[in-house]
Amino acid sequence: MTETIHFPSNFTWGVATSAFQIEGAAAADGKGPSIWDTFSHTPGKIIDHSNGDVACDHYHRYREDVALMAGLGVDAYRFSMAWSRVQPAGKGAWNEQGFDFYARLLDALQERGIAPHLTLYHWDLPKGLQDDGGWMARATAHRFADYAHEVARRFGDRLATIATHNEPWCTANLGYGNAQFAPGVADKKQAIQVSHHLLLSHGLAMQAMRATGTRAGLGIVLNQWTADPATDSEADKRLAALEWANSIAWFMDPIFKKRYPELSLQAHGSVAPDVHAGDFDIIAQPLDFLGVNYYRREVMSAEVPPRKPEGGNGFTDMGWEIYPQGLTELLVQLKADYPDLPPVYITENGMAAVDALEGGQVDDQVRIDYVRTHLEALKAAMDRGIDVRGYFLWSLMDNFEWNSGYAKRFGIVWVDYATLERVPKASALWYRDFIARQRRDRRAA
Repeated sequence: MTETIHFPSNFTWGVATSAFQIEGAAAADGKGPSIWDTFSHTPGKIIDHSNGDVACDHYHRYREDVALMAGLGVDAYRFSMAWSRVQPAGKGAWNEQGFDFYARLLDALQERGIAPHLTLYHWDLPKGLQDDGGWMARATAHRFADYAHEVARRFGDRLATIATHNEPWCTANLGYGNAQFAPGVADKKQAIQVSHHLLLSHGLAMQAMRATGTRAGLGIVLNQWTADPATDSEADKRLAALEWANSIAWFMDPIFKKRYPELSLQAHGSVAPDVHAGDFDIIAQPLDFLGVNYYRREVMSAEVPPRKPEGGNGFTDMGWEIYPQGLTELLVQLKADYPDLPPVYITENGMAAVDALEGGQVDDQVRIDYVRTHLEALKAAMDRGIDVRGYFLWSLMDNFEWNSGYAKRFGIVWVDYATLERVPKASALWYRDFIARQRRDRRAA
């Protein structure tokens, strides 16, 4: 069907990565340590006992990687900045060598006509700030605004968009709720308070960046999903409603409605966050765009053990159900719940698969099918009036997949971690041809 669907002529086609997952060069040119440097070197935290010291060595191979993007024909590249590379302690002096790296990357992208879409924070808090309390400290929100202001001041005229945070749900719930991610805390009350400080830091950063007069579009990237009851039972329906409130509305309501969802506050009770007067006015800054990362849905079951999703389209190597129609359902629901929804970018969508390099090629047809069906679902949402401006496939290349280490491959480009050779997979060639076909159709129209 993707051969016959047509996206708007100005639709953005891109790929995405994040700094810690690909850059390596963990201590090069004055970079300070981040919480993920510390976490990945802590025994027992990473499944394959690896770390991000080298990763894909993008820091030294960025020109090769930009050439790969150009070969795909993408319009745009979404990437994150390593805060501790440009401000080693997360406060105090700036590191000019770190900024120089990102300036060179922007030069390379400009030479190839690829628009840069920057994310300020993709989970790698400078260790210096973690030592001061991390995201549990309200002061960290103000340090983040200082960082955002400096980046926008330096690069705001060279960036297409700037997102404050990537997936604050993960920072709070995986970093502070169950210790799966850095900094490795397991405390529900801390997780909920951290989520508030993250939202506060977003609002402060939006104000700080707008004060620079930047022309870049400003927004935030949230991971989102539908929450479906496993059965028609009232218990399952209640669980689904609570999941939506805790995971989607918890981050959307403060931005668009200046409040937290009542259902969540009732459920949280004594561990509800400490909110200062005026916080919601800061958080609810107008967005130029909303980034949506979509991978799966949640199926909520009150049974013991819980009823699992049927997985009619299969599961990814992460164990996530493949459910493309959920992307349509999610976007339509967001527009219904938030009528003033700004333009949307699908800032991440993709899958981990068990890939194998054979004869110099990687045949990842399962990933092609995943992307194809999700693009069909995306177009269905757009046909229902949802303003979606672009799609970023996750990920450009295999990389350090957080606590899974290098055991999970999301890339459309294979990376040999022993040699760091890059090999475009079948999905990369498919995506290249799909983008080219969209452009041919534009010219023919």
